[in-house]
Amino acid sequence: MVSQEQRKRQLAREKFLRQQQRRTAARRKAKARNAAIASVLGVILVGSLVSYATGVFKDDGKKANAGAEVTPSASPSKAPDPCEKPAEGKVKSQSWKKEPALTIDKSAKYTLKLATTCGDIEVAMKTAAAPRTVNSFDFLAGKGFFDHTKCHRLTTNGIYVLQCGDPQGTGTGGPGYTIPDENLKDKSLKGNVYPAGTVAMANTGQKNSGGSQFFLVYEDSQLPPSYTPFGTISESGMKVLRKIAAAGENTGQGDGAPNATVVINKATVTKS
Repeated sequence: MVSQEQRKRQLAREKFLRQQQRRTAARRKAKARNAAIASVLGVILVGSLVSYATGVFKDDGKKANAGAEVTPSASPSKAPDPCEKPAEGKVKSQSWKKEPALTIDKSAKYTLKLATTCGDIEVAMKTAAAPRTVNSFDFLAGKGFFDHTKCHRLTTNGIYVLQCGDPQGTGTGGPGYTIPDENLKDKSLKGNVYPAGTVAMANTGQKNSGGSQFFLVYEDSQLPPSYTPFGTISESGMKVLRKIAAAGENTGQGDGAPNATVVINKATVTKS
């Protein structure tokens, strides 16, 4: 007999698939509309094709979504903000047409450090298994791309992730280029579950559509193995992540902006 929790996860997966279909249709419609405008005005439209709905993260006119089916609660409940005020500064407006050239040492160890308003989150990166993903983070962090950006999405029902990496803070931003999927057969992904402590790339639901958005898993989450797992969060980083999750999200429905003011003051990638 199917348990209530199993049914909840099944509904979450079904909603996820419906969201991907809506996003695909929306992208096709937008592409056709833009092509018509360009033909009339003679304008060449250049821009990012990446819309970070992440697969865990939707772009259907709302925030990117990990695709969780949620059960509405009576009303949103906002917990006290456990985080500090953001450091002074503003998000840089940056975009590149091409993925950066591979410059990292694929045999070396790299660590991503997110100095956030809620505490530091360190991530041991899987360089050998996801070299182009790690290389992209090394490039973007070196450019200050992530600095002063908000982690815009928290899910607390069905899947359990914090999503970050969008300079726009809406779930639709990116670096202007895409990177390929990597490491989708990582041994940590068993039974379509991304275990707590995993850091993985968000995408549009299409293959090889990752950019800059990523999600941090604070509890085991059942998702299709479609999101590049490229790092593991340290024990101290998990404490910070769980503190953020404990504050909840702002809709009361299990998927919204975190109540905690989660801002990446500074992101760095270091080689060890």
